[in-house]
Amino acid sequence: MIRTDTFGRLPSRWAQRLADRLLLSKDLSLPSNPTTMNAAASPGHSSNGQSEPLSGRSLSASLTVKDIAKSMAWYRDVVGFTVAQQHEREGSLRSVVLTAGDVRILLNQDDGAKGADRVKGAGFSLMITTTQNVDAIAHRIREGGSTLESEPADMPWGMRAFRVHDPDGFKLAFASPL
Repeated sequence: MIRTDTFGRLPSRWAQRLADRLLLSKDLSLPSNPTTMNAAASPGHSSNGQSEPLSGRSLSASLTVKDIAKSMAWYRDVVGFTVAQQHEREGSLRSVVLTAGDVRILLNQDDGAKGADRVKGAGFSLMITTTQNVDAIAHRIREGGSTLESEPADMPWGMRAFRVHDPDGFKLAFASPL
């Protein structure tokens, strides 16, 4: 399968191999329950021809960053992610896979082809749901030198949440059930 990025560009071979490894690292099998998916039906359609809703199992984000070392340090040391993989090309760090439980973020070093000062993360937000105390996570992030966009607060939908921007301006929300 040939994949293109959101701008229709073909990825480099190393990026394609990394994406393939990430996709294959999770069990992506279809449900075996015949009431969920009729074997005679085509994927995405039920036996009566109606479209079935998407049933995602996880979501991984891929973020292009200005300074991959700075971003990796922020996610690892300030937020608490674990570095799962690092990929170099010609002796230079090009991408990093970070994990926190089932959450996976892939950081890619911006090559500057779209302009070094382009705005990143505008109109985009990632919510990380956790069972951990979000007040403690917010405190850790503040202690790491970051300013929260919003302080932890109880939300009407039954979560306690706060927002922060990463070093490139990507907006993250952290939430836990009340």
